[in-house]
Amino acid sequence: MTNTPPKRPTRREALIRGGLTIGGLAAWAVAPAAEGAQPAAKWDHEADVVCVGSGAAGCAAAVTAAAAGAKVIVIEKLPTTGGTTNKSAGIAWIPNNRFMSAQGLRDDKVDCLRYLARYSYPGEYDPNSPTLGLSTPAYRLLEAFYAHGAATVEHLEEMGAAHFQEYKMWHVNRLAPDYADHLPENCAPRGRALEPVDRSGTYVGGAGLAAQMAEWLRQRGVPILLEHAVTALVQEGGRVVGVEARTGERLVRIRARRAVIFGSGGYAHNPELVARHQPGLYGSCAMPGSTGDFIPIAGAMGASMGTLGTAWRTQVVLEEALQSRAIGLGAFVLPGDSMIVVNKYGRRVVNEKINYNDRTETHFVYDPVAKEYPNRFQFMVFDERTLDGFGGAFPLPTTRASDPFLIGGATLAELATNIQARMQKIGAHIGAYRLAPEFAATLEQAVARFNGYAAAGKDAEFERGLHDYDRDWHAVFSPMRQGTAQPPNPMPNVTMHPLSDQGPFYALILGPGALDTCGGPAINEQAQVLDCADRPILGLYGAGNCVASPSGRAYYGAGHTIGVALTFGHIAARHALAHGDTA
Repeated sequence: MTNTPPKRPTRREALIRGGLTIGGLAAWAVAPAAEGAQPAAKWDHEADVVCVGSGAAGCAAAVTAAAAGAKVIVIEKLPTTGGTTNKSAGIAWIPNNRFMSAQGLRDDKVDCLRYLARYSYPGEYDPNSPTLGLSTPAYRLLEAFYAHGAATVEHLEEMGAAHFQEYKMWHVNRLAPDYADHLPENCAPRGRALEPVDRSGTYVGGAGLAAQMAEWLRQRGVPILLEHAVTALVQEGGRVVGVEARTGERLVRIRARRAVIFGSGGYAHNPELVARHQPGLYGSCAMPGSTGDFIPIAGAMGASMGTLGTAWRTQVVLEEALQSRAIGLGAFVLPGDSMIVVNKYGRRVVNEKINYNDRTETHFVYDPVAKEYPNRFQFMVFDERTLDGFGGAFPLPTTRASDPFLIGGATLAELATNIQARMQKIGAHIGAYRLAPEFAATLEQAVARFNGYAAAGKDAEFERGLHDYDRDWHAVFSPMRQGTAQPPNPMPNVTMHPLSDQGPFYALILGPGALDTCGGPAINEQAQVLDCADRPILGLYGAGNCVASPSGRAYYGAGHTIGVALTFGHIAARHALAHGDTA
């Protein structure tokens, strides 16, 4: 299969592709169900397996069930299929996949599980424990992901429902490194990321991955009911036997003889749930349908809630997110080399090139003495070199005049004054957060220190550019703009270049956002939803962002969310058909 760079959309294009413009998010929210619906005589539709949601999790479950000969119905509340998978790059992070084996890359179970456990649960991790220090349920979830991830992808390929190849970063001609490639537990830091392609081997992105699975289902006569919003589960004899859904003003009842499998997305666009469970989430790349419908629906069945405060995090341009929570892109890997990120005191707080999920966690650091969150909002500060050399690589604007969110200043002191004025302008949205009086002076000191690090090639504070991840992803997200007057970076560390001694200088305000949330009902290693006594609710399964993440807060590498969603959707369907009694 080929992988020709000119045919490949940029990651920015892949993430934007498949977006849905809807005037109001509220139109796609589902009212909480007070209790499970009771059975009645009439069903509008019947199937063995009902899959709720048509993204990676729901479609993987539907393909698996249909391929086994089951009658399947897919329900999607939006007017189009694909969910947030449409807006993703479609990469799937799959341990021990066949492409690794073909290249002789060993991804041993014991070693891989150590990496997963160390990253997901650093506080509990114990390499000498039989469960690596994790609770037995948490360990079994990670074990299931390792055991079934590669089989999931191979099954989708064998069925012709999706196609993958190794994700090779053609910018550096290397396999993509994991997001914690440097951890000693990670014995196979490259090769787990797979990209979706068509039959010719051309990269198709998340929209292409979702479309392939949806088309496969349609060709086999699987109904995909669009604009059907599930509002309640139907229970009979202690097991889930169907769903109720609204389409327009009509109530539709759909029987599920074997199982209902939810893959309906997170709750990033449900302001009430966000305010209740998230430490901060100002904008999201998720599709508008991500309103957390499964949480009240499963709750009415007595489901136990796992962690609700987790999310796949990314920084966002705060002022853009304040205009609309539904954003096109997050600030995934910050572009540029003569660039730093500082907090309200003008201090750097993070390696600016670290992955988006972990970098965003720095927004929630609490100062117990000052009784504040000093990093709640952060400021991406850069000079003319970065603007001219890397302009157009999000979130950098193409030109100074093209972005209303860009703040400028002839000097660092003037930039600080202008940032303060902008913060006051949006004060109604950010509470009492303002720059500290010493911000300008401390910023100048931070820039001077960074310039020294850049000249020496070593970041003594945050190790920027030390690990493969920083350098390789910098190459992907920081290509120098065609026509720029700036020379290539001659410094010993390509991720760092001294900021200019002379202005102008620029800044963007960054806030905490998310791709989507990943908290919800608890599941076991079979993707069965659990009740408050940790017993499976018969006939009810969940996968993807609508359930409590099997990996906790960790984001293992590019495609982590898609890989986990595909795998547990596949697990759910297999278990439902092998063990579910016909209702």
